[in-house]
Amino acid sequence: FVGSDLREAGVDCVTLGQYMQPTKKHLKVFEYVTPARFQQWEARGRQLGFLYVASGALVRSSYRAGEFFISAVLRDRKVNSQ
Repeated sequence: FVGSDLREAGVDCVTLGQYMQPTKKHLKVFEYVTPARFQQWEARGRQLGFLYVASGALVRSSYRAGEFFISAVLRDRKVNSQ
């Protein structure tokens, strides 16, 4: 993903997930993303400075967003205050 463009636009949170074909009438899955690739994307998002990055096959934009965002902010504050 082009995370640097998102960061420059002021985006603090990003969720990355896998499209799953709900029925045969919907678009087919073109490619399955590996868990390792999702981990790479999450690490890259953190390197770019996102406050919250959720990356995984079953992640959706609302995926425990509030809980994870607050946890990430508090964790970062703790690390930065040491």
